[in-house]
Amino acid sequence: MPDDTQILGRCPDCGERIPTAWRLIDYERDDGTEGVWAECPACEDVVAPE
Repeated sequence: MPDDTQILGRCPDCGERIPTAWRLIDYERDDGTEGVWAECPACEDVVAPE
């Protein structure tokens, strides 16, 4: 079960903190770094946490 105390980052739209439980998908970018898409619990948009 995900640990809700861990934070992925903040929503680039509204600034709300996004817990790991809201993670939707992990992916690898062309440069080899990890990317994440998550749903913002406040504005309900799918975003790349910052």
